[in-house]
Amino acid sequence: MSSTLLTDEVSAAIAQFYYSGDGPSHTTLTRTFTACGLGDVDPYDPSTGTPNKQQRVLTVCAAARRRPSDVNDKLLDLLLTDLRIARLFQIDEPKVVERVATLRSALAVKGVGLDEDGRLQRTNPINLATGGRAALDEQLARLQHNVEDPGALLGGAKELLESICKFVLEEQQMLPDRKMDFDELLALALDRLKLQPQTVNAEAPGGKQLRAIYQSAKTTASTINELRNLQGTGHGRTLPTGISKETGRYVIREATHVAELLLSTHDRQMGRTA
Repeated sequence: MSSTLLTDEVSAAIAQFYYSGDGPSHTTLTRTFTACGLGDVDPYDPSTGTPNKQQRVLTVCAAARRRPSDVNDKLLDLLLTDLRIARLFQIDEPKVVERVATLRSALAVKGVGLDEDGRLQRTNPINLATGGRAALDEQLARLQHNVEDPGALLGGAKELLESICKFVLEEQQMLPDRKMDFDELLALALDRLKLQPQTVNAEAPGGKQLRAIYQSAKTTASTINELRNLQGTGHGRTLPTGISKETGRYVIREATHVAELLLSTHDRQMGRTA
């Protein structure tokens, strides 16, 4: 069966909008399920009013995943339409804001965005391993323009920095023919780019400050790798415990600054910039 955006996680995130009687009505759900050809798997009994709306959504979404992908796509689109009509993406209540953020995170795992109006923003995946410089630039642009969900982006930031280091060493014919961990790869790339803190003459005017800047860039890259590892397999959309979203956004922005430093320095060394 074809891949679908209506994963268990996305289904659960949508169902949260219906928790404790919230969200669009039972009648609206019936109309949506029927329009998708899923009325036969809807467990709702109008005479008893059971099960509740949240359970209805979970049950029908689970059944939909056993149907062709176009049924899944239609169900997801209509459920989002129902939420938009109810203006749930514009409500500034903490519980609703949290539900929107959870849904956005669940979709981000599949490489799909959700704009402020609750409309899907489908984007093509970026293959950093084979896409060359164009893929690196595209991923950098995405990180620069989307820091609303730092948990989902943290893995992408780490992968981007790792791929840039490999790209730099490969283009300069310095990439070793063996497996390396992130910190070793980073150190080799910084050496090649002459961005290691110890290469700066601390006695020269501004030397101490420049050395501190290079150290900050190195620490940022290394720490992003550590944070990504702390997320754990299967939990790439979350930030490690104790890291706020505000701090997460700062980390992602700093990752893009380090990426720009590496790429622009490499371009200059390769004669691609003035």
